[in-house]
Amino acid sequence: MTLFLMCMKIFFARLIDVSLGTFRTINTVKGRDLIASLIGLVEITVWFLIVKEALNTDNNSFFIVAAYALGFSVGTYIGGKISKIFIKSNLEVQVILSNKDDEVVRKIRENGYGVTAIEVKGTKNPKYMLYIQIRHNTLENLKKIVRKLDGKAFIVVNETKYVENGYFGVEK
Repeated sequence: MTLFLMCMKIFFARLIDVSLGTFRTINTVKGRDLIASLIGLVEITVWFLIVKEALNTDNNSFFIVAAYALGFSVGTYIGGKISKIFIKSNLEVQVILSNKDDEVVRKIRENGYGVTAIEVKGTKNPKYMLYIQIRHNTLENLKKIVRKLDGKAFIVVNETKYVENGYFGVEK
């Protein structure tokens, strides 16, 4: 087999097994252990076959190493993209407004978000901390709304593992 074809084979095999590995890891973190184990079976089969071939060649070209490493890198990127498509996340967004402003809370609700407003004490004045549970695909829209209403708002976003009941607001 020519060096070029071997490098292409290694690159694409690594792209596949690392994409699967990234997807498997995210499924494991999300608590989807059965799906993760099945993905792992395919992932390691592909990995084993390509590593066996790469190590059993008489060719010591640096291009083989580069193809292996590049396949890993691109596979990580693609695996992340695939995960975002197939694994839907819930996010907890905490917004600390620069002031206690009922109008900001009202406008965020008017845009379709469920908001719980809690009065908190800042160093200078009372403020609201807003607690908003959303689907991951609405985050950018929510951030845009908050920035428009309060450019000094402090925003913290965390991924939520489990949610029961409640209101998620706008769907896209």
